Amino acid sequence: MTFSEILDRVGSMGPFQYLHVTLLALPVLGIANHNLLQIFTATTPVHHCRPPPNASIGPWVLPLDPNGKPEKCLRFVHLPNASLPNDTQRATEPCLDGWIYNSTRDTIVIEWDLVCSSNKLKEMAQSIFMAGILVGGPVIGELSDRFGRKPILTWSYLMLAASGSGAAFSPSLPVYMIFRFLCGCSISGISLSTVILSEPRGSLRRKGLGSTRQKLREWVPESIRWLVLSGKYSKALKTLQRVATFNGKKEEGKKLTIEELKFNLQKDITSAKVKYGLSDLFRVSILRRVTFCLSLAWFSTGFAYYSLAMGVEEFGVNIYILQIIFGGVDIPAKFITILSLSYLGRRITQSFLLLLAGGAILALIFVPSEMQLLRTALAVFGKGCLSGSFSCLFLYTSELYPTVLRQTGMGISNVWARVGSMIAPLVKITGELQPFIPNVIFGTTALLGGSAAFFLLETLNRPLPETIEDIQNWHKQVKKTKQESEAEKASQIIPLKTGG
Repeated sequence: MTFSEILDRVGSMGPFQYLHVTLLALPVLGIANHNLLQIFTATTPVHHCRPPPNASIGPWVLPLDPNGKPEKCLRFVHLPNASLPNDTQRATEPCLDGWIYNSTRDTIVIEWDLVCSSNKLKEMAQSIFMAGILVGGPVIGELSDRFGRKPILTWSYLMLAASGSGAAFSPSLPVYMIFRFLCGCSISGISLSTVILSEPRGSLRRKGLGSTRQKLREWVPESIRWLVLSGKYSKALKTLQRVATFNGKKEEGKKLTIEELKFNLQKDITSAKVKYGLSDLFRVSILRRVTFCLSLAWFSTGFAYYSLAMGVEEFGVNIYILQIIFGGVDIPAKFITILSLSYLGRRITQSFLLLLAGGAILALIFVPSEMQLLRTALAVFGKGCLSGSFSCLFLYTSELYPTVLRQTGMGISNVWARVGSMIAPLVKITGELQPFIPNVIFGTTALLGGSAAFFLLETLNRPLPETIEDIQNWHKQVKKTKQESEAEKASQIIPLKTGG
């Protein structure tokens, strides 16, 4: 009897699972706020140099930039008793006395003057947050394996509450960055622990609820599989019996024994003792190909997604309205992605989503800034494609890697997505050289990720590979089928040439 069959005995889709899903889903509503927080807390308002303390406010003027607008980072050198300048030849200097901001809202940009030569620090703050998510994965994952998912999840929530509050009341930018880094670490721990704690949902997970995350403490049990593999059979049995009672199958729960649990899950226990690592992803040619192509797809998706998601203020539209549109586009995007996955397959869907997103980002280069509606439409379309790409990748990656390497494969894939999202804010700084450079980099990378997805195997309507040998045999079967198809086409063409 497998682990899934044991869950079926105690009720794989009953009241317990529905309650479990509800409690897992509620806290996730606040997690996305941390990822996109700087859209609202780090907006850069219109600003100009503050006049020197001894300058007269009345005749004070600012130098003009090449577009005829007041300079944001320069002012005329103040000379006492000098007449008002009538030309642009007068010497200029940086904003030595700070800036005046045309805004009624307080942001980290206004509080710590993150403009002009310091504007890079705003992007650095977002990258440090993403670095926290990257670092938190392996660190908290190791703690989760050692101490259990439930205590680590509880601790991650407490750390998120503390670090989030600390960031809100930070007295300086370095302190703010430290707290944001800790926020990223805790979010990574929450995501990792919750996905594993989703086991008691049984077949609900297969029905599309596997991406639902987070939890509340008392109603959600510790991972049953982890309890078994850690030798805590009594606690695992009590948890299963509790699920059975809640689902109205108390008698089935009473029939379960520790001996039966050990016997039926012997395969899981034995498999846990066989260690597979990162090197196994590169030992076999087909796994090398899968790892390389998926890594590029994950990197390009995270890289391009956050370039659009964090660039809301660049489109000249009200950031609150645009953010609602950006969030709303995910609903039809994911629905269309699900339909495409079911009918066109994973490979075609993944490839075209990234190719379309890359095309939309590159198209932004050729649309003038005055055409705000068209630029916004392209950005929303690209963001929807990338949101669908994330959904497709989570499913596709879990289906491509064999069971013995699935967790490792998912882990390395997520790392590349985090690396992409961490680098994206820094790439935006290249816009100071030429405004089109960031979009060229983001769009080209998305096109490369979409092209790489064409080299992956199609998993639609195929059983999941369990071992490395399974995926090797699968690859050989695909190659054989392709060769036979090409040979058949060749045999049909040859007689036609002979007859001519």
